[in-house]
Amino acid sequence: MGSLGIESSKPEVVTIDVVAAKGLIQTTHVYLDVRTVEEFEKGHVDTVKIINIPYMFNTPEGRVKNQEFRKELLSACKKEDHVIVGCQSGVRSLYATADLLAEGFKDVSNMGGGYVDWLKNEFPVKASLAKTEYEFPVKVEASLAKPSLDQL
Repeated sequence: MGSLGIESSKPEVVTIDVVAAKGLIQTTHVYLDVRTVEEFEKGHVDTVKIINIPYMFNTPEGRVKNQEFRKELLSACKKEDHVIVGCQSGVRSLYATADLLAEGFKDVSNMGGGYVDWLKNEFPVKASLAKTEYEFPVKVEASLAKPSLDQL
């Protein structure tokens, strides 16, 4: 409320914790992950209805807002969809949630604590295995490492 008693007409961002978010995204809500593609591929919330649209990009000058965010979002979601917005810690998702509300989305909530709190609660995650490299220790038997005189 302003000093003249005038209330803002902007909708207020609702923030819910990861426990509440988990229940909603496992039933009726879409999970919108606004982290970078690289962050998303390293690991993300495990749910059927998930969309990754970065809210910001990393550049040599620092993070910059994705100018196509609203356009990409409107091509992936309807304003009537029930959406939970999450990021790494809950900051980018707070700004993204405010943008969605300003765009006319009605049922949008910010997931407070983000992916960090999701992990702390040991909730299910998925990672892109296609870009992960695995190293397996190789055990070499001493008899194979050096040929004996019989093998020469």
